[in-house]
Amino acid sequence: MRRRPGLSARLKLTLSYAGFLAVAGALLLAVVWVFLLRYVPDNSQGLLGISPNRYLLVRMFAPAAAAALGILLVIGLVGGWVLAGRMLAPLTRITAAARLAGDGSLSHRIRMEGRQDEFRELADTFDTMLEQLESHVAEQQRFAANASHELRTPLAVSQALLDVARRDPTRDRGELLERLQAVNTRAIDLTEALLLLGRSDRGNFTRESVDLSLTAEEAAETLLPLAEHRRITLDVTGGAARTSGSPELLLRMVTNLVQNAVVHNLPIGGTVTVRTEAHGDTSVLRVENTGRRLPPELVQTLTEPFQRGTERVRTDDHVGAGLGLAIAHSIVRAHDGTLDLAPRPTGGLAVTVWLPGTP
Repeated sequence: MRRRPGLSARLKLTLSYAGFLAVAGALLLAVVWVFLLRYVPDNSQGLLGISPNRYLLVRMFAPAAAAALGILLVIGLVGGWVLAGRMLAPLTRITAAARLAGDGSLSHRIRMEGRQDEFRELADTFDTMLEQLESHVAEQQRFAANASHELRTPLAVSQALLDVARRDPTRDRGELLERLQAVNTRAIDLTEALLLLGRSDRGNFTRESVDLSLTAEEAAETLLPLAEHRRITLDVTGGAARTSGSPELLLRMVTNLVQNAVVHNLPIGGTVTVRTEAHGDTSVLRVENTGRRLPPELVQTLTEPFQRGTERVRTDDHVGAGLGLAIAHSIVRAHDGTLDLAPRPTGGLAVTVWLPGTP
């Protein structure tokens, strides 16, 4: 935005200091005149020099008062300029850091020393903002790179299958179409997951009252065939836990958590427990599954996009794109909640979701 040039803040403060000092001096002289000189007798018509009179005092006092006001004005200008510069020095550093950030350098920090005041509080807040922006940009860049890689894989497989079909017309077309359909389905699922992740990050959805217990039952009913196929016991317990949010997104969040618990479980005969409860003004959802023991350093990375947890047990028929927990975490965050992952002592994973409760 183009603006007309104006006075700098330092010059404005300098003029303010000088003006205040000049006004204070003028008021002091006015006080002297009102409460002192006016009571001195005026003998301007009598003999000069015989006794003090108002005429002599005014003639002697006026030049000295004018000189004093001039000196006060100069001191106000010079002192105000120096003081304003010292006071605005932190603001200059903050402005320089903002310009660097505007040019794309998010790694710069102000790190202002000294005791706490308004400028240092602003500098600390600006440093925190830069740190969050740098982390967010790095996360987005990493996400874009991973998404490009993940989307490239099914497209490359499709291209390879089409090349094989073109070079070998006698190849079984049914098998080729089946493999192309599977690859295309995976690409569509990945694209929808990316769109859902972006939508949940923005948080632009209509909020409604949602009971997490009913949502958990619906998700469990949907995934029951998958659990039965893997001979996994799926248990949903607990009472009503109401929260405010998008029913579609919350259902997707619970479905992702339950599906993740089913897929990353014991090969045969594992268990998945889903429990909902309300604690005061907080609604809690817990999803636990059996499985191998997980190292804590691996668990902390599972909510990052495309982190599939290569040390976890998976089946080849449900590889996934590594976005299930990332989408769940993003949906919980968009609903002003928190998601916690913890390895179970006996093996497997425990996921706990805290969401703001509603009556």
